[in-house]
Formats: sequence, C-alpha cells, structure tokens
Amino acid sequence: MESSKSEIVEEFRFFHVFKDGRLEFRIPQSTDTVPPSDDPITGVRSKDVAVSPDVSARIFLPKIPNSNTKLPLLFYIHGGGFCIQSPFSTQYHNYVQNLAARANVIAVSVDYGLFPKRPIPACYEDSWAALQWVASHANGGGPDPWLNDHADLARVFIGGDSAGGNISHTLASRVGSIGLPGVRVVGAILGHPYFGGTDDDKMWLYMCPTNKGLTDARLKPAAEDLERFGCERVLVFVAEKDHLVDVGKAYVEELKKSGWKGTVEIVENKERQHCFHLHNPQDEQAIAIQKRIVSFIHQP
Repeated sequence: MESSKSEIVEEFRFFHVFKDGRLEFRIPQSTDTVPPSDDPITGVRSKDVAVSPDVSARIFLPKIPNSNTKLPLLFYIHGGGFCIQSPFSTQYHNYVQNLAARANVIAVSVDYGLFPKRPIPACYEDSWAALQWVASHANGGGPDPWLNDHADLARVFIGGDSAGGNISHTLASRVGSIGLPGVRVVGAILGHPYFGGTDDDKMWLYMCPTNKGLTDARLKPAAEDLERFGCERVLVFVAEKDHLVDVGKAYVEELKKSGWKGTVEIVENKERQHCFHLHNPQDEQAIAIQKRIVSFIHQP
C-alpha cells in the first residue's frame, strides 16, 4: 500500500503526480512576499486592491509631476508555470516597480488563481476580470483614484513573461474578438512566452481539465485569433538557451503571416536562459530588455 502511494505516475517540469493523486512541487509554491510601499529609491508608490473575491492586483504609481498628469498603463501578468509566483513576491514586486519607474507608467500587476487550488482556465479568466476592472476607470469613475486620476486608457500595454506571456496573448486575442470598451490596447509585450510545442504541453493539459487537446487556442494560437489580434504593436523577447525559444520564434512567424495589420518585433538574447532578466536584473542584457520595453511603450 505504501509503495503504491509513493509511486509517481506523472512527471512535469514543476511537479510530480503520485498514484494516489498527491502532488509534489519541485519548486515551492509559496514565495517570499513584500508589502506595498513608497519606495525611496525609485519614488514609486504601490498598493494592493481587490478586483473580486478571487482576484487582486498590485498597482505601481511612479512620481507624478502634477495632479493632471496622465500616464500609459502597463497591465502585467507574472510567470511561474501557471502554478507558482505572485505580484507580491520580491522578484516580481521589484521587477514591475523598476519598470514603472523606468518607463514612467502606471503598472497593474494581477494576482490570478494558480493550479492546483484553482486549475486553468482560472488564470485566463481572473486576468480578464482584472483587465475589465482597469477598463471600468475609462470615464474617471472607477473604484481606484490612482487610475481615475492618472491612467491614460488610450495608451494601454499588456505584458508578461513565460506563462504570463501566454496569458497576455489570450487577453489581447479576446480584446480583438469582443473588444474592451473605453480602452485602446496599443501593444503587447511577451517575454519568453509559453506556447504549445514542447514537453510542457502535457503539464498544461493536466492543469486544465477542460482542455481541448493540443489544438486548444490557448496552447496553440488559432489563425483567426492572430488575424484579429487586439493591439497595434507586439514585442517578443526570446533567449537563445531557453527551451521555449523555438515556440517564441514560431509565434512571431505565425503572427506575421496571419493577416494581422499590426507590427511585430522580436529580440533574441544570446547565451541566456529562460527569464534570466528576472533572476539577474543587473545583467547587461536584462538592462537592455528594460530599455527596449521603455522605448516600445513610448514609441511615437
């Protein structure tokens, strides 16, 4: 009986599945967290907001020269294999805070539901709910004064890394399909995005009990979704030694030939691993990534 309980029946990048249904994570699901703050170095203020009973977000507000200042808004979606990490971890708090300071944007970093407590598609639906919450501020009558007073919702960017890059694609596709009243999504920024075409597909399918197989549009972007992609510009980052480098490049090629009328750029970092810019933000190529994101957001 004991040997049966300890028998591993599925092995994925982030966790094992035992015969009795238990999961064992290779990387701890809980991460160190930091509270929102007024950062004395960057001058960025942050606070946490409730979007719904299941969804929250951390908002980052850079220095505002006067009360009438309107800034672009970056809607950021963290990575972590759909099962770990949060906007409140030290890693993501620091990363998004620095982006807000460098790019001079209001950033909204969404805390979406994670597997196994909330299986896929919770991550997509929670992120969409948070984006709709942002859109509720379009006429200055939303629940958050920072967004009412300072967010220019005609200059919205959706971005994320790894799993967050995948979710970013799905949100932009939904904007193109059904719209987002009061909001103009100018661009999407996908850092080392996950899409179908690797061994990780088995893990995604396991985490999404309602999946539609390997042709699921969230796993393998559908041609019609790419054609009506809901923004004007896309910036994709890939890393040479990342196991997702080929699917990232393939995504760019599919977007180019889809009939979509926007522009897409790809930046490849040589001799770098998956999400190196998060693990080592002082790396010269990581700094270059932040600078490229800043120029992309403020491109005329």
